[in-house]
Amino acid sequence: MVEDPVDLIRLEGNGNRVLLRITGKEERRRPTEADVLVGEFVVDTPFVRGTLRTWIFPEDLRQWQRALDSLDVGRDIAWREGGRAAWLLIERDEDDDDRCQVTIRDDSMSLTTVTVTVPLADAWFDDAYRRLDSVRETWPMTED
Repeated sequence: MVEDPVDLIRLEGNGNRVLLRITGKEERRRPTEADVLVGEFVVDTPFVRGTLRTWIFPEDLRQWQRALDSLDVGRDIAWREGGRAAWLLIERDEDDDDRCQVTIRDDSMSLTTVTVTVPLADAWFDDAYRRLDSVRETWPMTED
């Protein structure tokens, strides 16, 4: 059965949108390999639009949980920085606590970095944790 895509990350407002949309799962091929989720970063603004395919491993989901916890207490976060895939940086605006700059950086394939400003209200966090739970429920992953 094919599942509908689930947005693990959804930051949007003021005409700008940054998503990490999970579209499915690749089952492990060998017993020593972990399952992997297939997804894409989506950036959509009045100025720039683009997508970037990516893979999400079980450790990435654990790190996203920790990143959400840090962001929720007011810290900037870098998720998957320096890894094998595109990474995400979320920095709170110093002048407006309800706004942030979201950067997607791909140092391996497209060699592109894009930064988008979006709202980041307190209500966003409940939705972000719910999205993480939804991804885990929709595509349970076997770890290595």
